[in-house]
Amino acid sequence: MTQADDDPYDEVADAYDPDAPDAGAVASPSPEDFAPGQFRGHQPLGADDPSRVGDFWLDSRVVGTPAGVAYTAHEEGGDSVLLLLLNDGAAADPAARSRFSGEVNAMHIDTVVARGGQDQDEGRMKVRFRPEDDDPSLQHLPPRAPWVALAFDGSERAVGEATRVFHAVDLQTAAPLSRPAGPDYKLHWIDRTKAGTTRLWPLSWPGRRDRAGWISVFVSWLIMLLLAALGLLLAILAFQNAPLVSPPPPVPSEATGSGEGGSGSPQEGTPTEGGGAPPDDEFTPTMGEPDDEGTEGGGEPTVNRRL
Repeated sequence: MTQADDDPYDEVADAYDPDAPDAGAVASPSPEDFAPGQFRGHQPLGADDPSRVGDFWLDSRVVGTPAGVAYTAHEEGGDSVLLLLLNDGAAADPAARSRFSGEVNAMHIDTVVARGGQDQDEGRMKVRFRPEDDDPSLQHLPPRAPWVALAFDGSERAVGEATRVFHAVDLQTAAPLSRPAGPDYKLHWIDRTKAGTTRLWPLSWPGRRDRAGWISVFVSWLIMLLLAALGLLLAILAFQNAPLVSPPPPVPSEATGSGEGGSGSPQEGTPTEGGGAPPDDEFTPTMGEPDDEGTEGGGEPTVNRRL
């Protein structure tokens, strides 16, 4: 190819070739130009990518393989890390989880910032495991996919380390134990490249995938308090003009009850006209009045009250 062929302008016809790229411009590579696991720069998160894994918010997508995806992420007020998350197929295979855990346990303790997920609380890096037992979970849901957060300095070397870990999980770089013979081998989960299972708590607003944290919880509680105060105010306004209710009539006591014949008896012990005096248990005679035995005394005799 000569220099004239590289020139977008035809020197002979002095005409512009529309099929040639612009002079001085660099054509952007397509995703097909990269092999799986090759660093292609920071890519935006897709619709299937989670927004949060553990305590880390995902920022961008760095590299992806059939075994998992590496993201740049950060904690609240923390530094940027490189988060490795196994895909759905590798997370469901116990052997793949064991290989992933072995690669993490072989790293330096300063390289591993945190780890989590199923079967990741064992080995030398168990001290970096972060449980999520305080988050609500249901028994019928699948367990969380294994993940690890590594210290990230923004270099391609760190991205290459993430690619090496994923290739150790999917056995793409594993050397054969003997001379290859027979049909090729393929893992049963190699085509299940959906993102691994994660849990997001506290939940974000319905229909949104943005960050959910203490602001969402505070706003939700504030709305609940406002609704409760509004209900109390409506109850006060509804019942403040209600008419007063008269007290119920008094309950009659035993002293005011009816007798055997159905006629009432007087409440006081004062005798009425034409009626006899109430019998006394003890009678004390007075001076000038004869007693029951007819003893003499001064004064006029009185009628015996017991008659």
